[in-house]
Amino acid sequence: MRKVIAALNMTLDGNCDHTAGIPDEEIHRHYTELLGQGDAILYGRTTYQLMEFWRTFLENPSDKKSMNDFAIAIDKIPKIIFSQTLKNVDWQSATIAKSDLKNEVIELKQQSGKNIFVGSRSLIIQLINFGLIDEFQLCIYPVVAGNGLQLFENINDRTIFNLVKTKTFNSGAIILYYVPRNG
Repeated sequence: MRKVIAALNMTLDGNCDHTAGIPDEEIHRHYTELLGQGDAILYGRTTYQLMEFWRTFLENPSDKKSMNDFAIAIDKIPKIIFSQTLKNVDWQSATIAKSDLKNEVIELKQQSGKNIFVGSRSLIIQLINFGLIDEFQLCIYPVVAGNGLQLFENINDRTIFNLVKTKTFNSGAIILYYVPRNG
């Protein structure tokens, strides 16, 4: 079975905001490599529209190779968008989900293939409540945002996790790898 991995950026004060962190070349390289380990990423409408920013680098490359490489990786990985308002998408590698989140993810997990990533806070919360997250990869930036959306809101049940790995970046950002503890 394929793993569902929640990969998200957070600040020290627990805010989930892709724009609050300070990604550098090292972090862009990490996420470029990570995307190569999956063959699907799930987004809600808001995060999908935010990630469309990377399409501009395909047409007008940056002077930073790491950003261009990430743009290519995010363009390449198939994106499944869960939205009640979007009826179509024009990013060639994106599609609107065919069914509800729970059933779509259960079906995806049963297929052969690489990891399934989830990059939207709202989807992660729902998948936690469905018990469908196999691993968390939380990139914590050394930034206090002061306000914003908290990741672990509206969680139905207490869940205990095991820390299985960490990765520290020169910038002071750290990725914490957690898996749910069984039983």
